[in-house]
Amino acid sequence: MKITSFVACLTLLAACAPSPQNLRQPDPVSKPLPVVSASASPLVAAPAPLPTGKRPLSALPYTPGLDLASMDASVDPCTDFYKYSCGGWMKNNPIPADQSSWSVYGKLADENLQYLWGILEDAAKPVATRDVVQQKIGDYFASCMDTESVEKSGLAPLQPALAELAAVKTVGDLPAVLARMHLRAKPSHGGDPMFQFTSGQDFGDASKVIAFAYAAGLGLPDRDYYVKTDAKSQETRDKYLQHLQRMFLLLGEIPSDSQQHAQIVMAIETDLAKASLTRVDKRDPHKLHHKMTVAKLQALTPDFSWSAYLSALGAGDVKELNVTEPKFFQELGRQLKTRDLAAWTAYLRWQLVRARAPYLSAAFEQASFDFYRKYLRGVTEQQPRWKKCVNWLDRDLGEALGQEFVRRTFTAETRQRTVRMTEWIEKAMEQDIQSLTWMSPATKKQALAKLHAIRNKVGYPDKWRDYGTLSVVRGDFSGNIERSMEFESRRQLAKIGKPLDRGEWGMTPPTVNAYYDPQMNDINFPAGVLQPPLFDPKMEDAPNYGNTGATIGHELTHGFDDEGRQFDARGDLKDWWTKQDAKEFEKRTACIKEQYAQYVVVDEIHINSALTLGEDVADLGGTILAWMAWKSATQGMTLSPVDGLSPEQRFFVGMAQWACTNERPEDLRLHAATDPHSPGRFRINGVVSNMPEFWKAFQCKPGQPMVRQQVCRVW
Repeated sequence: MKITSFVACLTLLAACAPSPQNLRQPDPVSKPLPVVSASASPLVAAPAPLPTGKRPLSALPYTPGLDLASMDASVDPCTDFYKYSCGGWMKNNPIPADQSSWSVYGKLADENLQYLWGILEDAAKPVATRDVVQQKIGDYFASCMDTESVEKSGLAPLQPALAELAAVKTVGDLPAVLARMHLRAKPSHGGDPMFQFTSGQDFGDASKVIAFAYAAGLGLPDRDYYVKTDAKSQETRDKYLQHLQRMFLLLGEIPSDSQQHAQIVMAIETDLAKASLTRVDKRDPHKLHHKMTVAKLQALTPDFSWSAYLSALGAGDVKELNVTEPKFFQELGRQLKTRDLAAWTAYLRWQLVRARAPYLSAAFEQASFDFYRKYLRGVTEQQPRWKKCVNWLDRDLGEALGQEFVRRTFTAETRQRTVRMTEWIEKAMEQDIQSLTWMSPATKKQALAKLHAIRNKVGYPDKWRDYGTLSVVRGDFSGNIERSMEFESRRQLAKIGKPLDRGEWGMTPPTVNAYYDPQMNDINFPAGVLQPPLFDPKMEDAPNYGNTGATIGHELTHGFDDEGRQFDARGDLKDWWTKQDAKEFEKRTACIKEQYAQYVVVDEIHINSALTLGEDVADLGGTILAWMAWKSATQGMTLSPVDGLSPEQRFFVGMAQWACTNERPEDLRLHAATDPHSPGRFRINGVVSNMPEFWKAFQCKPGQPMVRQQVCRVW
């Protein structure tokens, strides 16, 4: 499922994958890889320490939706509104050692984790009064926290899969083995080996669920990491080679073999990376729409038996599918023909250990952390075990855990207030569309039809996911991980050819985020994001509309950004624009693209505004809609200043304070290459500098930094 979320993945409750997804590149193996010594990179690490400092929360703490202490009144809001709104927060909230960044969203997500930790400690007590849901989440958590057993198991959890790979005799045996790896590897850290095979909505008919084959299976965060020639990219590839070698050593290989196999993996991934689409290309759904028969896919990869793969996967009835990147699969076919079996088994051993390392003994866990978190993101300490376990449980049993979270934290009043706010914002968008001077009546009619068809999902699903067939065994952490992954793999595969379930959610209820799905044509706001300081029932409407209202408007605008506008009211990939209206739209988005391209993220790196365009359009459009909705909802009311700020000023400060963030330079660099969201300070300053309503609220004058001479506006 393709979803467009409000915040970058690092702020989600579910931890972001430490390894990458879809990239491939040239073979940078020109100089010999140094042998990894035990002293330089220890192959044995002590078990993770027991949690210290933080303890489980019995109640969620309260932080006001507009916090004066988070501001820095010494800053002129017309010079740097982000720092004016967030300067105090940034000073008082240094980045914790186990985080790559720290933000209002991240802090709330961390508090949610602590609260869920308390729920899980209670659920883990083996008492007779536990219901089925509490038993599953409690036993999973207890098994995960049993680090002594995990440490004793060492490499044992991987031995069956390693033995299966060792038994492969020909390249023709790989499809069946790969299918079993795919079943046991989802959700993996960064995509499945070679490619990903799952279900998805048909681009041509969103009511149908068909099979999808995606490019996948790389170890670096993006294809550009393999192909760029600058010094930092070369350094990263060198570090990656060292990491590969270290992991092969942990698998028991001798140094000379580990060095050779690291080179082989890099060569395979590099060639595949060069055949892959860029992240910007993948923002164009037409470039991902390639529906074909299995026979045609077989022609792209003649040496890979798709019938054997699909049969082993339990999807033997599949006759057609969407192949998102045919050139990638064509290159994969070439690689299968030209590389020997030993190269592929080395690659698959790496993919296996890459996906499973975080769940293994401390030596594997530490090695994964050292490269993916410490080197790539600048994190100095591993997360405590309890936090990892809560994150993994939220991923694997999220709607079971979500039931407990919702029951304790989410009120009917909050849900109703959010629904009412959403309705006001949708009315504002309807008024905005009708008033557009650059859009023809024919396109307006289609836009309004799409707007009226959007489904609003608030808090939690109407029907909870059934985990009845998932076996959770107390004391078997590795087995629980493997069974959970296979459960989710088979759940996704079972959708192929079945009626679409439009009630399904793509995020769990405790998640601190929101999203729009262009094929579902729905906006989704989990319970986790609808709590203070993001949505504060104790506050008046101004900061709530500025914060949560702008988030609602953001997701709504995604339905009409440069990607979302290509899907119609049913979620089909269909052009419903006149040619002239499309040109007018592109003229307005070009203004935003040019604006954000000027912003420097870190060092010499600018925002890749072609990648962030959809989010930048949604940030601006969402704030404008929230402003319009707030004015309509409070029309006729007498609104007074609070704490020395006018209602209009409180709207904008509320809007800005969701984005208060501190980020490590390494994390900024990584996100500049991979994240479709601009950094927080530009998501605020870039928006308000285009809004005359802001200039008036803070009496900004022409020529000041927050007043753009050329105002950009799409919606």
